Amino acid sequence: MKKHAFAASLLLPLALGGCQKHVFADYRPLDKAGMWSGNLQTLKELNPTDAEIAQVVALKNSGNTDTLCLDLVAAAHAHQHPFASAAAANSLHGANFSDERILAIAQQDKLDSISSEAVLLRLIGLSDSSVDTVLRRRMKGMTTVSSAEIGRLKNTGLTEKDIMARVENGMTDAQADAEAAAREKGRAHAGTGFTRVHGRRR
Repeated sequence: MKKHAFAASLLLPLALGGCQKHVFADYRPLDKAGMWSGNLQTLKELNPTDAEIAQVVALKNSGNTDTLCLDLVAAAHAHQHPFASAAAANSLHGANFSDERILAIAQQDKLDSISSEAVLLRLIGLSDSSVDTVLRRRMKGMTTVSSAEIGRLKNTGLTEKDIMARVENGMTDAQADAEAAAREKGRAHAGTGFTRVHGRRR
């Protein structure tokens, strides 16, 4: 009895530790997705859950680097929550955002809240510096015109320089909407005035 009790006392901490350390996690999908063995070992040290492993597999299948995968998991853990933003990171990757930019957003814990906005800014055609300015303001909680309103202003003929001047001056969406509406109305009425044609009488 004493022998069995001693064995049980040794196994109990292992069992309890296993619940926290995810010792039965299946890392084979990551090996299949192409993660290098050394990086796989580093990931194991981050103690990911099965759900997080699936997220990292999604990152790898979209062509993200091992380094970014590890950094994104670490960033999420630094904010004390599991990594669950593979879709957001993949959308940024697909829009040609660099690993450094994606990680910077993750380190602010803003991947899910900003990724769609960031992709739209890129689709609108803003330069990298302008996209960075808008995202930096948004991550700092500063008043920033939304990508939808920026797109409207751009479509009314404003240059990127004009738009960014408004952004940096703290233009709100309401102000942007009012200006865009006024410019759209002006463009709609342009060239509709009646012009009398003069000709020689017979």
